[in-house]
Amino acid sequence: MIPFSLLDLSPIPEGGTASDALQNTLDLARHADEWGFTRYWVAEHHNMPGIASSATAVLIGQILAATKTMRVGSGGIMLPNHPPLIVAEQFGTLATLYPDRVDLGLGRAPGTDMKTAAALRRGMTSADHFPQDVIDLLGLFQKSTADQPVRAIPGDGTHVPIWILGSSLFGAQLAAQLGLPYAFASHFAPDALEEASELYRHRFTAGKTQTPRFMMAVNVFVADSEEEARRLRTSPQQGFLNLRKGTPGPLPKPVAQFEDVASLAEARLVNAALRVTAIGTKDTVATQLRDLIDTYQPDELMLTGMIHDHAARLKSFEMAADILRNMTP
Repeated sequence: MIPFSLLDLSPIPEGGTASDALQNTLDLARHADEWGFTRYWVAEHHNMPGIASSATAVLIGQILAATKTMRVGSGGIMLPNHPPLIVAEQFGTLATLYPDRVDLGLGRAPGTDMKTAAALRRGMTSADHFPQDVIDLLGLFQKSTADQPVRAIPGDGTHVPIWILGSSLFGAQLAAQLGLPYAFASHFAPDALEEASELYRHRFTAGKTQTPRFMMAVNVFVADSEEEARRLRTSPQQGFLNLRKGTPGPLPKPVAQFEDVASLAEARLVNAALRVTAIGTKDTVATQLRDLIDTYQPDELMLTGMIHDHAARLKSFEMAADILRNMTP
């Protein structure tokens, strides 16, 4: 069985509130813990009316408290927004409270627009320091020496696992060079998926991990009928289109067909970006997931699905988990 995990952006549904989104996240996490998910990651975004996971470390702490066994972490923390010491202290605190259950996935983008990035007081140029910031974080999680002038307390000696996240070759190269696990954002930016996975494996040198560990993200929409699964998918399709238009908002309610609310050119753009998707009934999704696994040979799958109705989202992830639990190597 290939390990499978869950990426949750804590979507704020149209007609709902941030409180609804956060309570839905905690409820989904409790279920995911029971369904056999390996990890549960939440992502840092800012100034996004449809995403409630901006205070990512705070939310991770709540999820850890609500669950028992699965790992919980970030997919990711946008490192240009934060001094490495602050991240080390936050995740060191989480790892001290919940030993061997915390992951730290790191991204190089700001996760927001330029004005909001400036309001975060780090600035867009801080992305240029990403490799050194990752190295600094690795050092802060090691056991400190007596003459070390700056330590993360808590954090010192916690050895929090770091993942590099990316959608281009840059992250693949960095993860390979530092010997870190690598997660690819194929759920919304799949163009470099094949090249990045091959580059990562080919150039990998042992570091914090001794062998490459490659994870790819997949959009999943499972329902009792093909028609219902396609209807559920129209919510993230609309949301992605709104974001590209510069008008982000709450996660839209589903419609019968995405093409009813988008032009042909818009539909092509969205569907190309979201093409790494498994959608349909359990049998259909099982075949699609098997094809993705056979094609890209990931060591782990990260499932995500921005579904407007919480009950439908629970059902989709439960059926996806059942598919993967019963999928033979």
